[in-house]
Amino acid sequence: MEKVTTDSIKFCVENIIGSQPVEDSKYINDKLSILRRNNISRPIVYLGITSSSIVAGAIEVRDAIEQYISDADFDIELIEVGSIGLCSVEPIMDVQIPGKCRVSFQEVTPDLVSHILDGVLNNFLPPENILAQYRNPIHQPWANVPLFDELSFFSSQQRNLLANCGKINALSIIDAFAFDRYKTFANILRTHTHEDVCKVVESSGLRGRGGGGYPTGKKWRTALETAANQKYLICNADESDPGAFMDRMLIESDPHLIIEGMAIAAYAIGASKAYIYTRKRYEFTVQRLETAIEQAYSAGLLGYNIMDSGYSLDISVKKGPGAYVCGEETALIQSLEGKRGMPTLKPPFPATKGLHGKPTIVNNIETLANIPLIVEKGSEWYNTIGTEKSKGTKLFSVSGKVNQTCLIEVPMGTSIAKVVELAGGVQQGRTLKAVQIGGPSGGAATPEELNTPIDFEPLKQIGVSMGSGGITIYDDTVCMVDMVKYFMQFVQNESCGKCIPCREGSQRMCAILDSITKRPNKDDQHSTLERFKGVIQLESLAEVMRDTSLCGLGQTAPNPVLSALKKFRDEFEEHIFDRKCRSNVCHNLRTYYIDVEKCTGCVACAKKCPTNAIIGTPRSPYFVVEDKCIGCGICEEVCKFSAVFFK
Repeated sequence: MEKVTTDSIKFCVENIIGSQPVEDSKYINDKLSILRRNNISRPIVYLGITSSSIVAGAIEVRDAIEQYISDADFDIELIEVGSIGLCSVEPIMDVQIPGKCRVSFQEVTPDLVSHILDGVLNNFLPPENILAQYRNPIHQPWANVPLFDELSFFSSQQRNLLANCGKINALSIIDAFAFDRYKTFANILRTHTHEDVCKVVESSGLRGRGGGGYPTGKKWRTALETAANQKYLICNADESDPGAFMDRMLIESDPHLIIEGMAIAAYAIGASKAYIYTRKRYEFTVQRLETAIEQAYSAGLLGYNIMDSGYSLDISVKKGPGAYVCGEETALIQSLEGKRGMPTLKPPFPATKGLHGKPTIVNNIETLANIPLIVEKGSEWYNTIGTEKSKGTKLFSVSGKVNQTCLIEVPMGTSIAKVVELAGGVQQGRTLKAVQIGGPSGGAATPEELNTPIDFEPLKQIGVSMGSGGITIYDDTVCMVDMVKYFMQFVQNESCGKCIPCREGSQRMCAILDSITKRPNKDDQHSTLERFKGVIQLESLAEVMRDTSLCGLGQTAPNPVLSALKKFRDEFEEHIFDRKCRSNVCHNLRTYYIDVEKCTGCVACAKKCPTNAIIGTPRSPYFVVEDKCIGCGICEEVCKFSAVFFK
């Protein structure tokens, strides 16, 4: 691993980020070239280690690489990097030898490590598992290996925030310096006032990426113009939407981008204390954050009188219990104060009266990551990206029934269809059913709505909320009623219980959805009518929750229900009247039967059936009485002869 020394940090602070005048620019450029690994004297192995790659086996691959290096009779360096966004093909291992382009290998396993490294170190590329190579004009490219910027997955994106993810050492502030981190912050301390920074961000048109889309600069100005002897900045890293992993991947891949964004934001509003609020169970993410903060303190970029500017800032990580409601800013502040995480009435808004009663700005990870780029390149540059009302790019985590689970960055205004295309579409033989955007607070877009641009206002027109950026793609094997039930169960479990509409409404909606996804006890028209009345109540309940809940959790919780009822009403009616799930997902609606040709009459199913719905004579074929069957599936589980089926 790279050893970061005090002398090397001092050199970078004084020369690269420019706290001292540069006397020998050629020397600095040569040094930068070395730090960026354009000129290397020994082989380097890069391994992407993030929360997702660890699940795929990255730690075992790292152990195999370390063993290979230990056994080698020459010097090899191992560097831990983040993720390039191709989660489905992790672990990803890169190899760079002097004079040659850095080349990547996908789906690397421990037993492949020695095979790959033996080949590359002997100037031969094993044909298996090659992904692509990085373009570098001073390096010789490998023959017949595609360049990353030629792959459609990357060429179709605009990777501003993700530019260094998967490339740089995520554990080194030296790498951060080499790739221009903290330059903007240092320049601001020397030449910009608080007002200057707020003005740049305000004119950029940056909108909060946490879901609400409130103008960031406007929020900052409110805090700046509120008189107080103490102000706070809070970075909301409590990423909790099911299927969303943008913030964690960004932190784990380029943590110093977040630290610099926080430092600039805190300076802009005049805050001297900043917190990063995340979840205790995100241990790996917290580790990366705390390492980056410690390095920033060592470099003199945090703490007292930063770079002799007269400005002081302390940043610390606070680990919450993992409540979804703490993603709401007032509930988050309550949790930071040591209270139970429950939303409070607004106004007053946190920008005027927040943490400990002082002006407080709460921004999420992605919002703050945009700040260094905006201030460095200017609001005019930022205004050239995106749409008229929503500027810049947006990060999306794409998962579900797709060929490629991934993290992408596209300009605001990109169509939903393009996002589906970047994820490789649904698997062969399946058809696209819906695209869920925004998690539990969002809604589903149908295949007919795929040309809708991803923007706050156009998405609202089709009944979808952008949320924080989690996208889940469904194919025809997914039951929309079952998915809505899952989201409502999630909301019910995560509701803080403070306000009645959310607490009682979510519980009642779960009960209604549960009743229509199981066979009724009584097979008569009355029970069918009751189930139908339940669906009618769903709409009125959803509207009441949306209009009367205290916080954003309750107000947006009905969105998936309303969206599904509007666009997939036929599935709801099919569950109610036909008692059938076309995707065969709702187990309690299944009708089981026994193949008389395969049944041996062993009696195992009849003994286990909880409703005595299986009848017959021992050693002769048995039968299922459909009117008594509740679809529990126990008979299928216990049958040793695979004679039980469902329809």
